[in-house]
Amino acid sequence: MPVNVRYIVEDVSAALAFYRDHLGFHVDLHPAPGFAALSRGELRLLLNAPGAGGAGRAGGSPVPGGWNRFQIEVDDLEATLGSLRAAGVPTRGDLVQGQGGSQVLVEDPSGNAVELFQAN
Repeated sequence: MPVNVRYIVEDVSAALAFYRDHLGFHVDLHPAPGFAALSRGELRLLLNAPGAGGAGRAGGSPVPGGWNRFQIEVDDLEATLGSLRAAGVPTRGDLVQGQGGSQVLVEDPSGNAVELFQAN
């Protein structure tokens, strides 16, 4: 069963291009400017513009950003990070080495965090 994550983004088309072109997501559905559904393995990523549909209004007035994130495991974090930086993708800080591996946070065009991780 896939896991669904919903991110609120300022520009669905820009976020869609980011996830597709830089992180290998497949575009499953993009029926309107305010919504898209993407997938990567068992992860289904739902992108909503603020105010678009019920999800873009649930809980009040959702806005992008914050520290919640999902993790993508990569085989070569330094090479992946170098490629993303060359493409102008912003990061939150530098690559960090932890006990279980290395990680870095990159940001989508609306400032939502995605953790890239390489196990030791």
